[in-house]
Amino acid sequence: MSSTETDRLDALVIGTGQAGKPLAGAIAEAGWRAAIVERDRVGGTCVIRGCTPTKAMVASARVAHLARRASDYGVRTGSISVDMEVVRKRKRDIVDSWSEGSRKGMERHDSLELVMGHARFVDDGTVEVVLQEGGTRRLQADRIFLNTGARPRIPPIEGLDEVPFLDSTSIMELGRVPEHLLVLGGGFIGLEFGQMFRRFGARVTVIQAAPRLAPREDEDVSEAIREILEDDGIRVLTDARAVGARSEANGVVLDLVSPEGDTEELWGSHLLVATGRIPNTDDLGLAAAGLSTDEEGFVPVNDRLETSKEGIWALGDVNGGPPFTHTAYDDYRIVRQNVLGEGGASRAGRIGTYTVFIDPQLGRVGLTEDEARAAGHEVRVARLPMNRVARAIEMDETRGFMKAVVDAETDQILGAAILGVEGGEVAAVLLTAMMGKLPWTTLRDGVIAHPTLAESLNNLFATLD
Repeated sequence: MSSTETDRLDALVIGTGQAGKPLAGAIAEAGWRAAIVERDRVGGTCVIRGCTPTKAMVASARVAHLARRASDYGVRTGSISVDMEVVRKRKRDIVDSWSEGSRKGMERHDSLELVMGHARFVDDGTVEVVLQEGGTRRLQADRIFLNTGARPRIPPIEGLDEVPFLDSTSIMELGRVPEHLLVLGGGFIGLEFGQMFRRFGARVTVIQAAPRLAPREDEDVSEAIREILEDDGIRVLTDARAVGARSEANGVVLDLVSPEGDTEELWGSHLLVATGRIPNTDDLGLAAAGLSTDEEGFVPVNDRLETSKEGIWALGDVNGGPPFTHTAYDDYRIVRQNVLGEGGASRAGRIGTYTVFIDPQLGRVGLTEDEARAAGHEVRVARLPMNRVARAIEMDETRGFMKAVVDAETDQILGAAILGVEGGEVAAVLLTAMMGKLPWTTLRDGVIAHPTLAESLNNLFATLD
């Protein structure tokens, strides 16, 4: 149904992601009359097409990998095959469960209404929602919170719009294993999917325009990732820029060119485009609200997540901060404290951390070595290969290494990269130490249970002696 009337609210949240959903709940708990608008499915990127489904599929791929390695552990198995329809159903069931749980969590608040549709600003305090059920509706509030997330970036490659390429969402809906998967992009998303589908049984080629994979990491980390992927049977092409794409022979052909001008035609049965993400701001009508974006489309905010327009906040991927679920959730905590609590919350000083779910994982916290040096720190670097970690040896998971960067003057830990089995869990220990401002010597001398992966931090920091 259509309505020309405007519903007056205390607060309006646009997007049900990992910042918007809990914020809407907190606002409702405070007794405010509020609405939250969602144009897709409840849960946001993480639940619907990001962390939850991809890590469910990563788990299936790891089981296939370990099954093929069973003889290394003295276990006999038969031939290994992967049923992608079962993998897909398992993923869908988990997503459906989480999304439905999120929806029910919001519906239990009497003063919170979930509105399904696409919201656009009419002015700085009013949005018009094109409803999924048909018609439109206007909502007005003194406080509006944007949590609209991001979507895959599609590069301007000649012919790409005429070939049936996949993105990070559609690739998870495949019902069979590709014969040869071309992965365009050597960042985190491309690497996770590339290794995943190699373990499902596909031939995989990763094409990266930059000189190395994961170029924001230190060079030694990037090179080790490449060695791991190539050890898994993945072909890695760096310094390879795609300049054309076309359909041919039941697949896709990419035209590649090197910095030296060398060319190559590369055929694949399937093409995954994983060349980054762009914020969902182009269809929000931001100009009507008096808001503008930066050159990449993000909504600029201050450290309190306030936009340039009083009464409008931007949380999560849309504000250009680190594009991670835990960062978005911390954005929620900051806004909740400032709007509903005692105030004084800020993202200033927040220690960055993330995990890349290749196998072995890359757990990252704080500054890279390159970043620390560029910031003017005099650094010392601790390094320990995983083949010297007792627990990793016992598990026969010795690929990768641990690396920590410390300030030579203050003994504070500045950052770390843990490229190893359960690297994200070990990185969390270092994050805790950094939040507590512990010197590296505390972890060198700490009594950590044996034999755990975290215990290896003793030996990691002992390399600085």
